[in-house]
Amino acid sequence: MKRPGHRLRPIIIKEFRQIRRDPRSLIFLLVIPAFLLLLYGYALNFDVKHLPLAVCDLDGTSASREFIGTFEHTEYFNLKLRLDSPRAIDRSLGREDVRIALVIPRGFGEDLAAGREPEAQVIVDGSNAQSASTALGYIGAIVQEESVRLFAQRLDDRGLRGPAFPLRTDVRVWYNPELRSIKFLVPGLMAFILMVIVVVSTSFSVVREKEQGTMEQIAVSPVRPSELIIGKTIPYILISLVSAHLVLFLSFILFGISIKGNYLFLLLTMVLFLTGGLGQGVLISTVTKTQQVAFMISILTTFLPTFILSGFIFPIRNMPWVIQAFSYLVPAKYFLSALRGILIKGSGLSAFGPDLLFLAAFAVLALALSIANVRKTDEERPRARRWRPR
Repeated sequence: MKRPGHRLRPIIIKEFRQIRRDPRSLIFLLVIPAFLLLLYGYALNFDVKHLPLAVCDLDGTSASREFIGTFEHTEYFNLKLRLDSPRAIDRSLGREDVRIALVIPRGFGEDLAAGREPEAQVIVDGSNAQSASTALGYIGAIVQEESVRLFAQRLDDRGLRGPAFPLRTDVRVWYNPELRSIKFLVPGLMAFILMVIVVVSTSFSVVREKEQGTMEQIAVSPVRPSELIIGKTIPYILISLVSAHLVLFLSFILFGISIKGNYLFLLLTMVLFLTGGLGQGVLISTVTKTQQVAFMISILTTFLPTFILSGFIFPIRNMPWVIQAFSYLVPAKYFLSALRGILIKGSGLSAFGPDLLFLAAFAVLALALSIANVRKTDEERPRARRWRPR
């Protein structure tokens, strides 16, 4: 007597043939994730550097030029305009020729040489709050460093020894010494892209059978609902794993994101996440009757929750507690947490073990609900048309 599991093989083969006959599905699973990684990887960048700067030097002394040089010699500012009058600043900021304007008043060098405290005006375009606040931080650090240098030089000119500062800090940045935002974004991009792609692609699997009328033939066959769902999921898991590794490869080639942690943990994390996403897609497919409806539900349940509530871009801790509660229902949140730990930090299982448990629970629940829906639909058909093995 053959085991019931032998019926999985024809379903898997049938699904692979269906994917081969529909090249759009294969392109959607393999090519689109790589394309989206390229698009978002280069388009999304939170690094605030090379801000266009305008300077209005009304003093024109060596001291003012030296002060301007402290801004030019950093990677944070690019000197774009030299203005003759402060009145031109409003026009330059309004046309977005520059983002920051530095005004050095007359008598700047004279006051500095006399030991007085001259003031330089900084005007920042605040329409982009994030870049403006970051720019103010850069300016404050530059001015403070220049003030300390000038103070030490003034004491040295008088033959005095500069005072020792009471506090010093030894700052070391772990995991991302260059502070590149792309290292933070690429794992989120992977979670976002894979979640949307796998759910949308598999949401058509069962509903396509309904539209083509082949679901009636499957209903009278000896195939069990569990075998149908698992058989339809396995091909997509294998193809999605290839797609995930392609995204990893491109992340390494283009952005230098390598695997710092254990590859087997990464593989396990991807399998659990993809299985849950595929299970969600099949579940959507079992409760809808048309591919259009399945597509709409897939987008609504993956795109916005993954983009907003996973911690991909927006920190969850800054959200209201009600929204934070909803974020615990988003699988991409746990996948992203584990992915950043493995790719960037090289963390061990103890750091992301709870995330894997949730992903496993989500995968089992999604597949179980899909099987239950198929079984319920099957039982609602006339019993004379159904046949089950003894």
